[in-house]
Amino acid sequence: MQVFSEIVDIRQARWKEPSTRWGLVPTMGFLHEGHLNLVRRARNENDRVGVSIFVNPIQFNDTKDLDHYPRDLPRDLALLEKEGVDLVWTPTPEQVYPENFQTYITVEKISQPLEGKARPGHFRGVTTVVAKLFNIFQPDRAYFGQKDAQQVAVIKQMIEDLNFNLEIIICPTVRESDGLAMSSRNARLSPQGRVDATWLYRALSNARTAFEQGIRDAQKLKGIILKTLQEKNIRVDYISITNPVTLQELEIIQQEALVSLAAFVDEVRLIDNMIIG
Repeated sequence: MQVFSEIVDIRQARWKEPSTRWGLVPTMGFLHEGHLNLVRRARNENDRVGVSIFVNPIQFNDTKDLDHYPRDLPRDLALLEKEGVDLVWTPTPEQVYPENFQTYITVEKISQPLEGKARPGHFRGVTTVVAKLFNIFQPDRAYFGQKDAQQVAVIKQMIEDLNFNLEIIICPTVRESDGLAMSSRNARLSPQGRVDATWLYRALSNARTAFEQGIRDAQKLKGIILKTLQEKNIRVDYISITNPVTLQELEIIQQEALVSLAAFVDEVRLIDNMIIG
C-alpha cells in the first residue's frame, strides 16, 4: 500500500498502469466498518482501490465540531492495508487549499434544505473537496454510504451537471447490532449517550411500521418520530420526509420517500435516514 500526501505522487501512482480501473473511497478518517464495507465493494469491482483521508475544514460551519472530530491516522492506515488498499492520500489542509485558493462549487437547489439549512456552507465545502478528489484521482467509480443521503444526492447532481466521467456507487448504511448507524462521531458519545443514540433508528423504524400499516400523511409520521425521540429527551434538529431524488418535502407519501433526521445526543450531532415505500 502506497501512502502519499503530495498530489503529484498520487497522480503518478494512479497513472502508472493507465489501463487499470480505479475505485475511490473518500473519507475523513477514523474509519469504521461502514468505511471498510465501501472499500471491500470497491475492491471487488475494480482493479485498484484508492482512499482519501482528509478532515475537510471548509465543510464545517462550527470550529468546535472541526476541532473535536476524531482522528487516528496510524490506526486508519493499518485497517486499509489489511483490506488490500493500493493507494491512500493523506494531505494537509494547506495542500488541498493552498494560499490564494478561491474556487468553490455550489449545487443550488438540493443543497439548501435539511443539512444545508442546518449547516450553512456545508455542501459548498463537500462538493468542492469531492470535485478536487475526482480530478486528482480520476477514478472510474467512487463509493459513498447511504447514511449521508443528501450528500449523495448533491454529489450525483454535481457529476451530472459538470459531466464528470465516473460512476457513483451508493452502499447501504452499515449499522451496529442494535441499529445505530456507524459514524466516526459515535466515538464521542458517553456510555449512556451511546445507548440513547439507538433511539434514532428506533424512531425511523416506528415511522416505517406506521407507513406499512397504512399511514401516508407525512406530518403524522414526523409526529411519531418526534414522540419516540422525546421519550429519551433527545434534542431534535430536524425531521424530514422528502422525495429521495429532489429532496422536496412531501405531504402525502404516494411512492418512495426518504425519511431523515438530525438530532443531538451528548451534544454530538448525529444523522440517520431510511427509505420507505
